[in-house]
Amino acid sequence: MEFRQLGASGLRVPVLSFGAGTFGGSGPLFGAWGNSDVDEARRLIDICLEAGVNLFDTADVYSDGASERVLGQAVKGRRDQVLISTKTGLPTGDGPADWGVSRARLIRAVEDALRRLDTDHIDLLQLHAYDASTPVEELLATLDGLVASGKVRYTGVSNYPGWALMKAQAAADRHGRTRFVAHQVYYSLIGRAYEADLMPLGVDQGLGALVWSPLGWGRLTGNIRRDTPIPQGSRLHQTAAFAPPVEDEHLYRVVDALDAVAAETGKTVPQIALNWLLRRPTVASVIIGARNEAQLRQNLGAVGWSLTPDQVAVLDAASDVLPPYPHTPYRQQAGFARLNPPLV
Repeated sequence: MEFRQLGASGLRVPVLSFGAGTFGGSGPLFGAWGNSDVDEARRLIDICLEAGVNLFDTADVYSDGASERVLGQAVKGRRDQVLISTKTGLPTGDGPADWGVSRARLIRAVEDALRRLDTDHIDLLQLHAYDASTPVEELLATLDGLVASGKVRYTGVSNYPGWALMKAQAAADRHGRTRFVAHQVYYSLIGRAYEADLMPLGVDQGLGALVWSPLGWGRLTGNIRRDTPIPQGSRLHQTAAFAPPVEDEHLYRVVDALDAVAAETGKTVPQIALNWLLRRPTVASVIIGARNEAQLRQNLGAVGWSLTPDQVAVLDAASDVLPPYPHTPYRQQAGFARLNPPLV
């Protein structure tokens, strides 16, 4: 397993990590993802560790904390072998103190997560969403205290707009606070919006990308093709409304290209989609999920080999979408492009 630095930090993470959203799954969204109990979670973690995957990602909103509880029990006795990433900030209740990242809420959320995970520290704490109601100075001072206490090792964000993330980094520099080193983002062959603003920001500010839903919310599993309906057992029937949108023709064009590359390489469609992401700038780790051992082992087969430049070009062309203004002229006009050439 290849390891990479997480942004501008000393933390080394595997290029594939495991998303524990399937642990203890319940409710219309997470129940459709999976519902691994402690024994099954322990077996999946065994397979991950055997393959060199030691980073496990969860969140307090995953099945009302059940994911954190199952993960904590499944790594009991080998906490020193794993890295745990969790997220907070989204609402966990209806009360005024049940959402956001105010000082009081953030400290309580970390204490609650530590208890559910049955650990004394979180290796990477990420803010699950941007909270416009909390002053950035309050947020950074609170995170600094959590890092100084040893309860949190590194900090990052998830699903942040670029301007808010840059504002936080600038405030951290101005006040001598701990900077964010990670951004957990949606990025896939059918969702490349990350490349327009957030990828250049990541390069400039030392933010490593942790990619969530790298298979486009299950659309790039190889089970959906042109003129083929979504399989009856697909979780998309329950979860499509929660997913980033994608036009059908765009999806089919990408799947056609994946099928062509699969025929050349002998690899599966998911393996190719994951391998493509590992070549992209700023990507530190791609978070894979699995409801069972077979899915996990297939996804682990995305590493240890490389697509050829020609194969990458085929996938790039099929998945390319013109970005919105103000990025459009930098793609369409040579003079603009000379001033700011694309990273990919």
